[in-house]
Amino acid sequence: MASPRLETYCCPNRDAATQLVMNFQPEVFSGVCIGSASISLVLTILQLLPKKGQSARKVPKASSSSTILLLISICDILGALGIIFRSSVWIGFPGFIANISVVNRTDMWPSAFCVGSAMWIQLLYSAGFWWLFCYAVDSYLVVRRSAGLSTIVLYHMMTWGLAVMLCVEGIALLYYPSLSSCENGVEHAIPHYITTYAPLLLVLVVNPILFRRTVSAVASLLKGRQGIYTENERRLGTEIQIRFFKIMLVFIICWSCNIINESLLFYLEMQPDINEMPLKNIRSAALITWIIMGVLNPMQGFLFTLAFYGWTGWRVDLKWRKREIPWESLSSSTAGENTYPSPVNYQSNIHDSKKISTTDSQQTDEAISMLSEGNTSGDDRVTRSSPIYQGW
Repeated sequence: MASPRLETYCCPNRDAATQLVMNFQPEVFSGVCIGSASISLVLTILQLLPKKGQSARKVPKASSSSTILLLISICDILGALGIIFRSSVWIGFPGFIANISVVNRTDMWPSAFCVGSAMWIQLLYSAGFWWLFCYAVDSYLVVRRSAGLSTIVLYHMMTWGLAVMLCVEGIALLYYPSLSSCENGVEHAIPHYITTYAPLLLVLVVNPILFRRTVSAVASLLKGRQGIYTENERRLGTEIQIRFFKIMLVFIICWSCNIINESLLFYLEMQPDINEMPLKNIRSAALITWIIMGVLNPMQGFLFTLAFYGWTGWRVDLKWRKREIPWESLSSSTAGENTYPSPVNYQSNIHDSKKISTTDSQQTDEAISMLSEGNTSGDDRVTRSSPIYQGW
């Protein structure tokens, strides 16, 4: 699981709230994290592998959105590996972990492991948040015809730059003046919590707004094809809307418990004694949400692949071969079907206007296909007959 409490625990003079959750059944909690992360890791990789009897996903040749979806899954996979490694050491070497609590020690390896593993997990999941934000931005820009594959470089710079900057800044302020003598009080930890939860809150607040605007833009784009909004176009718009809803639903399910848990722990930190009887229910709620975090946070990777692509099946095809992109074959076939010999007396300006119309149609097709890629539902087979897929 990913929580700023992992880094706070590395301080010998950690606060009582962090001590409460980190010392609550550490072997059981680590086992839960290993189990959840392992299941998510295996199923995520299974989802991404090519399958027998399935054609390649409907991805345009130059799709920054498809690249972003893959990068989100990669961040989740690497984050899950970090959780498995950290939890395995926690279970397998309890004496090594116990040295983290020792003050003024000469052996820095326990602290280095504590900080390094916690930073790895935070960095990868934070990068995943930024990539999810970039996906919402890219989806909107694609529909507005303002994005392309070249923008992926800007997304890389923004995502990794912000993730590394916020992570390093939060850690530096948390461990000031040094790891062995962190400042007492919650004030020095607040910047670290802010840098950790800023990208998460950004996705929760901004992504639904961008997704809503993208859906509205898609509806206008489909209506503009011939000035009508048929049942096929309506189904395609609904499909994209459901796709965005699934993404946000998975994100809320996996990370809302983190916000609840952090709010409870922060409230406990404000109390003079967290062991008082009136705070028993709050302590219990904090511990329950802590365990839930260990289950849901690592499962994000697998759940996201379900939201992105649906269930792709068990039959893995490990044979290496270049697969034809269905979009290309579809475009080629429809281009052949819609190509007619022009009469000799056709005027050149009419011919040019048709070229422009075809170009606009192809751009619209690419924009819509980027948003609806990976869907293998029954409705998808219906919407393929839509004029949006037939290159008017």
